[in-house]
Amino acid sequence: MKRAVTSVCVCAAMVIAGCSISVNDFAGKSCAAAEDCPDSYVCVAARPGAGRTCEALGLPGLADGGGPGPGPVPTWCNEIEPILLANCVSSCHGEVTTGSSRTDFRLDSYEGAAGAPKGAKDMADRIKVRTYDVRTMPPLGMPAPTDAERELVARWVMGGAPLCGDSADGGSDAGP
Repeated sequence: MKRAVTSVCVCAAMVIAGCSISVNDFAGKSCAAAEDCPDSYVCVAARPGAGRTCEALGLPGLADGGGPGPGPVPTWCNEIEPILLANCVSSCHGEVTTGSSRTDFRLDSYEGAAGAPKGAKDMADRIKVRTYDVRTMPPLGMPAPTDAERELVARWVMGGAPLCGDSADGGSDAGP
């Protein structure tokens, strides 16, 4: 009996570990075709010089009720810019991109002007996927937002990525 209980516990632990590990294991992995990536990932040439990689486009369940909790829509000026400056721009995605090979966007600006790199609003959907849905950004070892800050970013994106005081709820501040 004791052996059976131990076996059941070991199997349950393996199932739980397998479920929690699978989400983050594939972002950025090399691929040749869509079949090389798991569900909710697509094989694309998204990283300059890196060939084709598996990239998350969203996770099942988020469109049907999952995702960040309710609350006022944060704005770029009041909540989101400080989060991105501290966790994304400080090490990689600013004017000087010392930690990233990506120069086609900058997260220290709201919108990219014509001929300039894209800004945070332009990259909002990808920011949500990478910081909230799959949590592959920022990379391990870099400054990272808290869970509450990640939720603010997700609510900002889902609320239309408003600039300042033009959120859906009339511009109230969500607070960090």
